[in-house]
Amino acid sequence: MADADTAAVAGSPDRKPVAELLPQGERDKLTLRLQQALNTFIDSPRQAVEEADSVFDEVTTHFTNTLTEQRRVLRSGRQGQDTEAQTEELRVALRQYRELTERLLHMAAPTAQ
Repeated sequence: MADADTAAVAGSPDRKPVAELLPQGERDKLTLRLQQALNTFIDSPRQAVEEADSVFDEVTTHFTNTLTEQRRVLRSGRQGQDTEAQTEELRVALRQYRELTERLLHMAAPTAQ
């Protein structure tokens, strides 16, 4: 979809919000923990790596739980409706699937080192 189409979709009044993969407060806490792990590497490398592993585990668990819940909500929203209402709900669901998938694909891109 073109950028103009994406912007139009984002501003649609019927667009349901897609859940944050990780709320800002939680991101801040986990970022701080990761930074602390990095800062302690010189003095305690094993402990630093164990803490980084723990932070990574929490992030992936939260992402998995959030995405599973989003999928459940999207799937349940399209059951038991008449055809006209169902078509509209499917259109909204498709937009949400696209947004979530694009966010995940963006995250999958390699980062500059």
